[in-house]
Amino acid sequence: MTTLEEFYKETETLIPLEINKEIGHFNVFKIDEFIARVNKRGAMPYDRRAYYKISLINGRNRAEYADKVIEIEKNALLFATPKIPYNYVPLDDKQSGYFCIFTDEFLTQTKSGIIPEELPIFQPGGYPIFQLTDNESQELTALFLKMFNELSSDYAYKYDLLRNYLLQLIHYGQKLQPVPPINQAHNASTRVARLFIELLERQFPIQSPHQKLSLRKANDYAERLAIHVNHLNKVLKENTGKTTSEIISSRVLQEAKILLKQTDWSISEIAYSLGFEELAHFSNFFRKQTSEAPNTFRA
Repeated sequence: MTTLEEFYKETETLIPLEINKEIGHFNVFKIDEFIARVNKRGAMPYDRRAYYKISLINGRNRAEYADKVIEIEKNALLFATPKIPYNYVPLDDKQSGYFCIFTDEFLTQTKSGIIPEELPIFQPGGYPIFQLTDNESQELTALFLKMFNELSSDYAYKYDLLRNYLLQLIHYGQKLQPVPPINQAHNASTRVARLFIELLERQFPIQSPHQKLSLRKANDYAERLAIHVNHLNKVLKENTGKTTSEIISSRVLQEAKILLKQTDWSISEIAYSLGFEELAHFSNFFRKQTSEAPNTFRA
C-alpha cells in the first residue's frame, strides 16, 4: 500500500510545511501540471493507497475496477478509497482538471466527526466514477479552484474552510448517478485474477515482526476488489486451477519458510506477522502443509 510519504517521494513533490501542523492531511493538485512534472505518460498504475483521492478529470479515460470497466468520453468525477484498488488509463493526451488527497483523520475533524469509509460514496461494490456535463464540470472546477487557492493562503482557519469545501465535493458526488460499467466479460476474469495476485504480493516481503498481514482470508480480498467471494473463487479457479484460499495459503507458507530460515524471530513473532492470532493455529497450518512442525523445519 502506497503511503503519503511514498506518494510525495515517488512524485518528487514537496510537502508544504504548514500541512505537517494540521491533524490529518489534505493537499490539492492541478492534473496537467502534475503530469508534466512527474508523470509524462499520464497513466495512474494500479495501486491501493493509504489515503483518499477525489479527481476532476477532463479528457477521455478508462477506469478499471476489478471486473468492471468504465469509460469516460469527456468530463468525470472519480472517488478513490484506500480499500479498493483500480486502474486509471487516459485515452488521449489532453488531460486537465484537479485532484485532492486526504486522510480520514483530516475529515473527522469536522464538528459532525464524519468518517469517510462510512459515507455511501466510499462504500465497496459501487461505481465511484461519474460522467459530468459541461456545466457540472465548470461548477466543480470552481470548487477545486477555491481549494487550490485557499491552500496557499495565510488565513488562520483555512483548513476548516477546506474541510467544508471537501464535504461539498463529496455531497456533490453522492447526488450524481453512477456511470454504468461496460460489459467486457472476456477481459474481466483475467483482470480480477491479476488484481488479486497484485494485492496478495503487495503484502510481502514481511520485514518486521511488528508487520502484520492485513488481508488474510478470501473474504478480505473479495471486499477490496468489490466482488462476491464466490465470484473471486470461480475466476481464480478458471485462471489458476486453485481456489482463493489455496493461493493465499501457498504464499503464506512460502513466506513462513523464508522467515523461519532467514530470521531469528521467534515462532510466535512469525505467526503473528503472518496473520495467525494463536501460535497453535500457525503450527497446525504449517504441519498440515509440510508434514513437519515449524521448529523442525527451522532446525
